[in-house]
Amino acid sequence: MDDISVLVCDDSALMRNLISRIVDSTEGLKTAGTAMNGKFCLQKIPNLKPDVILLDIEMPEMNGIQFLEERRRQGIDIPVIILSSIATRGAAVTMKCLELGASDFITKPNGAISTSIANVSNKIIELVSSYGGRYARRHGKDVNPTDYFMHQAKLKEAQAATEKEGLTDKIKPLTSTIKETSFSPTLWSQSKKEPAVITPLREPGRIDVVAIGISTGGPNALREVFAKIPPKFPKPILVVQHMPAGFTKEFSASLNRICPLEVKEAEDGDLIHPGQIYIAPGDYHIFVEKSSLCNVVRLSQEPQRNGHRPSADVLFESVAKIYQNRALGVIMTGMGRDGAAQLAEMRRQGAWTLGQDEKSSIVYGMPKVAFEMGGVQKQVALEDMAQEITELVREHG
Repeated sequence: MDDISVLVCDDSALMRNLISRIVDSTEGLKTAGTAMNGKFCLQKIPNLKPDVILLDIEMPEMNGIQFLEERRRQGIDIPVIILSSIATRGAAVTMKCLELGASDFITKPNGAISTSIANVSNKIIELVSSYGGRYARRHGKDVNPTDYFMHQAKLKEAQAATEKEGLTDKIKPLTSTIKETSFSPTLWSQSKKEPAVITPLREPGRIDVVAIGISTGGPNALREVFAKIPPKFPKPILVVQHMPAGFTKEFSASLNRICPLEVKEAEDGDLIHPGQIYIAPGDYHIFVEKSSLCNVVRLSQEPQRNGHRPSADVLFESVAKIYQNRALGVIMTGMGRDGAAQLAEMRRQGAWTLGQDEKSSIVYGMPKVAFEMGGVQKQVALEDMAQEITELVREHG
């Protein structure tokens, strides 16, 4: 197996060191090199040939924005993951980076750095293995699937827990279980399950709402889909994009600039109007509540589901209950299984359903599980998703 090579660009020597240690401690990942600003990063790319770049925004001489502008000018296609501040200004600049071609972002550690970096290490591994792995495979490398790296991350997490005073006896069995779990990347990549068969309770009806669940790879996927949505699209669209608090307002605003429809961060009590797109705010579940005049958006901070808040399962569950066969559910690129079970429930209620296909997904996790559970009627490439949604709504609206 080949390693996924990572170039770390940050003006903080401590941050470069900490992130490099996370990368190098994960089997199958390696730090190709580091740079203290965008200028040095550009100079090192031809020799190091990284598969992915982790990029700070605030740097001297050439900052992250300037680097991305120059990257675009030079036609460099190596994926870039932004190391972002969680401050309000950081959110705005981060969205500007996405507009300039960055693939995704990670919130930088803050406060007690050693503790905070541990909290984001799994996210670093997830995004580096997802985007870097996809790029590496496209350029002829034989690298492990993303699930393999996340398996390692969970093992490290369990092992770290054993070292905490008073938890050793309780956590060690979990660590042993994870260690003993058979994980063969070759078998994983070849395994294909036949989808379960769901017999809907009723025939699909007209489509009154579109619900979308999406995670890793989502920011740019949604930009592509919503830029292609026609200006007279007649139905409301509700979206769960896994994204931390403090970023979804700016993310909604960035989508609003390229989408013919109005895109907004959802607020509790919003009336669900045709032709509007509602993005779930970070750290809040979004669901639909029935009303005699007009259905409304509700938000909650109930516990995470499938490790997420917002959770696509929460949204899909409410849509299945309120709209039954009068909805379209869409599950797109993302790690894990969030949304899969309740998309299957939407299908059981008679709703129309779509899933992003494997080839166009950054991570074929959520749509894969949903397909295997029988919740996906049709798999669609990202480039065709907007057209497929539009045609279904036109035919069954």
